[in-house]
Order: sequence, then structure tokens, then C-alpha cells
Amino acid sequence: MLTLEWESEGLQTVGIVVIIFASLKLLHLLGLIDFSEDIVEDEMEMATVRHRPEALELLEAQSKFTKKELQILYRGFKNECPSGVVNEETFKEIYSQFFPQGDSTTYAHFLFNAFDTDHNGSVSFEDFVMGLSVLLRGTVQEKLNWAFNLYDINKDGYITKEEMLDIMKAIYDMMGKCTYPVLKEDAPRQHVETFFQKMDKNKDGVVTIDEFIESCQK
Repeated sequence: MLTLEWESEGLQTVGIVVIIFASLKLLHLLGLIDFSEDIVEDEMEMATVRHRPEALELLEAQSKFTKKELQILYRGFKNECPSGVVNEETFKEIYSQFFPQGDSTTYAHFLFNAFDTDHNGSVSFEDFVMGLSVLLRGTVQEKLNWAFNLYDINKDGYITKEEMLDIMKAIYDMMGKCTYPVLKEDAPRQHVETFFQKMDKNKDGVVTIDEFIESCQK
């Protein structure tokens, strides 16, 4: 059970913690964090799926995972997603199993869009690996870039109060009653106002990637 002291933590920290926690839960459900010593020779070549991942060497070069880790990741991904891709409905079903006390539908939608970097309506193994590479082993700046992309719902390069409020409401809905202290109804909007006071340096009503990263690093 995840317990977050919302009133004492900075909004940017809360967002990143929830992103990483939720992604680890997704890994666990897919069976991808049980790094056993089983040999997975020829797993990539023998997989009979509609979508075939890029060569291991290319993924290894682009991500922060080893070839062995990628083999194991793909084995788990293939077992749970025989088609080789995850659509949004499947993504939502995965999250609903881990957050039964709340409604994770909206948050899963936003997170799915963050993983779906080419916006084709599905998350491939490559999309999944690259997202996890950043979340689990990326630099602070890489993680902040990823978090900004999540908050920037319409992908126009700015975070508005409306976008941040949508994300915050989705997080609260997902957590349901598993928060301490118990949240007030207007808590999401209050957090958004705090967020913008700290990060909207020029007071123009939007937060840019530079403002976001600079404020978080401080």
C-alpha cells in the first residue's frame, strides 16, 4: 500500500514518485522484475507475435538495460502480451488490478499516452523498454523531462493549470482512500496553485520545460 503525506511533500516529488511506483507495479504484473537465471536463448528469434521488436543490440545501445535483461523483459512482455503490443484498454485493466480501492482509468490513460511516444494508439516492446529505461535508470533531468511530458497532456510544450489539475485529480482518484492524511475535496486545486506559484517564474499562466526543470532541481 502506498502512503503519501500529500500536505508536506512538493508537488513535483509526488508526481515523480507516483509515476515510478506505478511503473514498477506494471513491471511486477507483467512478470518483468523476477530476474531469474534462466537462459532465454533464441527467445527473440522464436517468438511468434505480430509485432517483432528491434534487434537486441539496437535496444541495448539505446536503453540502459543489458542484453540479458532485455531478453528477460521481452519474455515477460511476450507472455502477457502475445500480440507484441499493449493497447490502452489493456493498460487500464492492468492498473485497475493494482488500485482496486480507486479509479485508475484516467491516470492510466495519461500514463499510456506518455509511453506511446509515436502516438499510434499502442505501446510496443520498444516503447515500453525506453520508458522504463528513463524511469528506472535515467538521470534526474531525463526523469524530469519524462514527467513534464506526462503533465503536458496536449504536447504543446507547456503545462497549464487545467492540465495539472486533470493529472492531480486522476492521481487522487487512483489512490482512492489510501492516502494519509485524508484529503480535502479541494486538495488537487490547492496543490496546482502551489505548483504554479513555485514554477511559473514569469507569471504567464503556463510552465515551460525550462521552468519545470529549474524549479525541481532547486
